[in-house]
Amino acid sequence: MENSTASASAQLNTYGRSALAAVDSRVHELLLRQERQERTTLKLIASENFASSAVLEATGSIFTNKYAEGYPAARYYAGNAIVDELEKLAIERLKALFGSEHANVQPYSGSPANQAIYRALLSPGDRVMGLPLPEGGHLTHGWAVNFSGTDYQRVPYGLHEKTQQIDYDRLRQAAKRERPKLIWVGATAYPRVFDYATMGEIALEANAYLVADIAHISGLVVSGAHPNPVGYCDVVSSTSHKSIRGPRGGFILSRNEDRYQSLYHPNSKYNLAKRIDRAVFPQLQGGPHMNTIAALAVALHEAANPSFRRYGQQIVKNAKALAQALLERGYDLVTGGTDNHMLILDLRDRPLSGKSYAERLDHMFA
Repeated sequence: MENSTASASAQLNTYGRSALAAVDSRVHELLLRQERQERTTLKLIASENFASSAVLEATGSIFTNKYAEGYPAARYYAGNAIVDELEKLAIERLKALFGSEHANVQPYSGSPANQAIYRALLSPGDRVMGLPLPEGGHLTHGWAVNFSGTDYQRVPYGLHEKTQQIDYDRLRQAAKRERPKLIWVGATAYPRVFDYATMGEIALEANAYLVADIAHISGLVVSGAHPNPVGYCDVVSSTSHKSIRGPRGGFILSRNEDRYQSLYHPNSKYNLAKRIDRAVFPQLQGGPHMNTIAALAVALHEAANPSFRRYGQQIVKNAKALAQALLERGYDLVTGGTDNHMLILDLRDRPLSGKSYAERLDHMFA
């Protein structure tokens, strides 16, 4: 619900005159068609947003050329003084926005960020609790076809049958019984607020790491429209291209010290923050995408503006208004409404599926 054709028209660049048009007319044509689609189509896809012109400019900037394998002041190549400043700027802005002790801005996207968290915290075969994909969870939270479901033991937790919301009592019982080493709190299709305080209590009782995946709601967290998980969780992951309105990338927030160091990592010479960094690079990735980090820094600067707070809160107001209008028209919504930017129609008793409705609307207004 954060998208609007008005904001698209105000923010998208115009590509009428460009080097691209002269070099590759075919790609330029596709770019113009995509721009027209975004200007003229109401998109209700929670995973998409409209990046500002400044973010788009940074994404396509000269930083594309720089190969900066390593971390600031510890690169594998020379000539990185400028990008060192850039990455440190993005890190400091991220830490300030979320109140986190540590931040890593190098993950290429959300799934690579989550993979790095597994490598930093767990060993293959450890137990992981997460919300199953059909109930709104994410592939990397332990789903069978993903590495998280093949390399680790899956202990799913579910939703209450009547409320269709997370059943924290059953979750607590399962955590005490199964003793997972990591519990995920987060989803890709869950329209309600997460109770991080209760999840934190459950994780402590089970001696489990609590990891929040806020890929969809990070912009709402920054704007104060959703609770901040940082104070309750050991690690927090996110994409940077959804509600926070940045480039296509990811980031990780964490504590510096590991409260389970003596229990789970007694022989490691690295604290939690260092293990996160080492899992991202050199264990899983090579050189960071400095153009994306530049664009992330810009997006974080925009998110620190008071206008972004109003923007995030308006998103939720718009979603609630749409939910109420749909309910008044006889539609059923999963959980009965929404607390964030998502609302999910229950179309099981309708003649068409959601995909069919979307395709017909697309053709109707094409």
